[in-house]
Amino acid sequence: DGWAVAGPGPWAFVAGAGILAGHAPATALPDGAAVRIATGARVPPDTTAVIRSEHAYADEAKGLLHAERSVATGQDIRPRGQECRSGEQLVPAGTVVTPAVLGLAAAAGYDALPAVPRPRVDILVLGDELLAAGLPHDGLIRDALGPMLGPWLRALGAEVAGPRRLGDDARALRDALATSDADLIVTTGGTASGPVDHVHPVLAELGAELLVDGVAVRPGHPMLLARLPSGPSGAHTAGRPEGQRDATAEQRKESPDGPYLVGLPGNPLAAVSGLVTLVEPLIAGLAGRPAQDAYRALVHAEVHGHPHDTRLVPVVHRAGRAGGRDHVAPLRYNGPAMLRGIAAADGLAVVEPGGVRSGTEVEILDLPWAPATPWTEGCFT
Repeated sequence: DGWAVAGPGPWAFVAGAGILAGHAPATALPDGAAVRIATGARVPPDTTAVIRSEHAYADEAKGLLHAERSVATGQDIRPRGQECRSGEQLVPAGTVVTPAVLGLAAAAGYDALPAVPRPRVDILVLGDELLAAGLPHDGLIRDALGPMLGPWLRALGAEVAGPRRLGDDARALRDALATSDADLIVTTGGTASGPVDHVHPVLAELGAELLVDGVAVRPGHPMLLARLPSGPSGAHTAGRPEGQRDATAEQRKESPDGPYLVGLPGNPLAAVSGLVTLVEPLIAGLAGRPAQDAYRALVHAEVHGHPHDTRLVPVVHRAGRAGGRDHVAPLRYNGPAMLRGIAAADGLAVVEPGGVRSGTEVEILDLPWAPATPWTEGCFT
């Protein structure tokens, strides 16, 4: 708050509330005059400058305002076009709509923004051996992927339903796939060729197109990517009242294809490999965003490789010592069934067949969060 002044001082003023925010000034400000003005209010025409209240002295008895500092023309006045010009692009197409983007759009006078809806993802957890609560016992183990996948996918910008636990029931899996209205279905387990691995047979029964059937990566080589066929009208809208389809379902009517399916291996770290290499770029594409760019960093220790396949190894970034380069340190607990290493990681190192020596540059795939714990020589490493 302060004073709008015109011309050189001292300035004559009249007692009163002055000009408040949200109220346009009635008249131009005559030379030698001052008027109180609130922050955010529109300045009167012919205003020379605004003087902050703490930088001025108002002599109420004489009705004169004196500046206690030098006054520069235009000071503390936000001119039109200061932040953007008329017709200037504020937000390019493809920008992620963050809270700050919403604020900018509102400030510019927009009531709504055209946006690609968040991709809808269904999570289906397979396996009779999985427990949803309590301690492992009698050959039963805790489901680690169900609790992990929802937050991970939301961090990638998806709208997530589930997880739904189907056990090793082929009919339940078929029904879930046939009635899903999601853009993407993520399954856990059942992608190999064991007696209760039903993903491949059910996809074949539904006439799905298998786009990726295994990847030369460890852990995670049994991962798969498929495209389900579009069923009869309404086949992918189960659970919604007739006539109530979401925006993504309306978009799907334009395409002869149904939702995508990513089959993640049941081992937790193997599933992480599929999340980073298949699910993340697929969600980015469905949302109209570019996939993340990999980059290279020095690895701080020797990393053993697989004889034939690429390895994805959890790493954490470390600042270099004085004069040294920043680098990544591999984390020790990196077996396909382990989550101890990835829980402390902030990236995955792409290790070529045969491994790499300490000091070698490797490609890094970021994880969608900051590291959970400071890097130490402790229990995570």
